[in-house]
Amino acid sequence: MDLRLALVASPILLAVGWAGFNIGRAAVGQLQLMIKRSRA
Repeated sequence: MDLRLALVASPILLAVGWAGFNIGRAAVGQLQLMIKRSRA
């Protein structure tokens, strides 16, 4: 693998991973809120 390709791809992959992590965390929060509301 070319070093330049790794240099370009790494920040993109990092950004995608961070966005996915934040979306997943928000989805879990929404799910927990829905479960709380359904029990009440």
